[in-house]
Amino acid sequence: MVDYVDLGYKPGSNDLVAEYSLRSAKGVTLERASEHIAKESSIGTWTTISTMNEKVAAKLKPHVYEINKKKKIIKIAYPSELFEGGNMPQIYSAIAGNIFGMTAVDSLRLEDINFPDNIMKSFKGPAFGIPGVRKLLKVKDRPLVGTIVKPKVGLNELQHAKVAYEAWAGGLDIVKDDENLTSMKFNKFEDRIVKTLEWRDKAQSETGEKKMYMPNVTAETKTMLDRAQFVRDHGGEYVMIDILTCGWSGLQTLRDANLGLVIHAHRAMHGAITRIPYHGISMLTLAKTARIIGVDQIHIGTAVGKMEGSAKEVKMLEVEVEERLIKEKDRLHVLEEDFGKMKPVFAVASGGLHPGLIPKLVDIFGKNIIMQFGGGCHGHPDGTRAGSVAIRQALDAKMKGEDLQKYAKGKKEISEALKKWGLHTPKN
Repeated sequence: MVDYVDLGYKPGSNDLVAEYSLRSAKGVTLERASEHIAKESSIGTWTTISTMNEKVAAKLKPHVYEINKKKKIIKIAYPSELFEGGNMPQIYSAIAGNIFGMTAVDSLRLEDINFPDNIMKSFKGPAFGIPGVRKLLKVKDRPLVGTIVKPKVGLNELQHAKVAYEAWAGGLDIVKDDENLTSMKFNKFEDRIVKTLEWRDKAQSETGEKKMYMPNVTAETKTMLDRAQFVRDHGGEYVMIDILTCGWSGLQTLRDANLGLVIHAHRAMHGAITRIPYHGISMLTLAKTARIIGVDQIHIGTAVGKMEGSAKEVKMLEVEVEERLIKEKDRLHVLEEDFGKMKPVFAVASGGLHPGLIPKLVDIFGKNIIMQFGGGCHGHPDGTRAGSVAIRQALDAKMKGEDLQKYAKGKKEISEALKKWGLHTPKN
């Protein structure tokens, strides 16, 4: 019988380590449940089998090397031979697949993965990352600011393009589609791209600033690639993808196409996977995976907006996608990671933001953050352009180290924004 629990084992440099929160089923010990997880995610099954041999078991079996009964945390080291390099769906099928449905398990959450060098290097990582995005936009020393066209759906192509123009003309760097706007009867993808990029060029010419449009190319994989190519052919420099609804294979296909486009990752559906603190997969794990595959920007939450997530958790995500070496002291959990030469990813704060929250956002995240405002831009009493001006005014005040309410005196746009929203987190 193969023994998977080995508390004296020390992971090797070629081991993939997975950390789980585990609550075993009634009558099942944590050790026994851990063994079930290890064998089901690798070479084992529920009973002894005649086809197993000692050489295979010795080479390929994973090791449950740590069990923390108090915190209900376990760690499993898997030999990297169990995984196909460059195939994230296969890796997840193993360490986040059947194990969630086992009767020995009451609840299970994949908290983190430490990818060994040989697996990490089998993925491309970000093509642009923070330095590449800053170079494209020619913005070096401040956070980037953008908006999502609102309403999410309902505008036609020209209306959409004009809303984008008003946002750019008011001072925003970026305009993006929302997660559920693709190609609709009332707003066709190709027409929207052409019109919005025309109005982007107009805004660039008038403001003297570089402006970016992030169209949502989320679709069946072949259609998604065709749309991304269409964006490139018409002078676009960005695409946005809903990474979870498209899946890791869709994301890999887009990244591996090497179209020279910045990839903005929206995390729509993540709450179905991440929100329960003792079951599912952590957002940290998903964000790390997206970085390794090769996104350049990813939503991490806001800590001060309408979305769930504490400041500590959201800051942890920023560290995970931006830093090269992740140390234990930086983490809620204990797996370290060395991303080597992989570029840092731009963290995106989005969801319930308005100009009055900018000082708090910069205090939490620093300068390497993209702040996106939906209702907090278009809901300004004087419209989208005024909302955009107010956002830039609030950012300028913070960058100059000035109190926002004092800075707002005599400035109509930010004054009106503060009158409507104040300095507080919105209530749903």
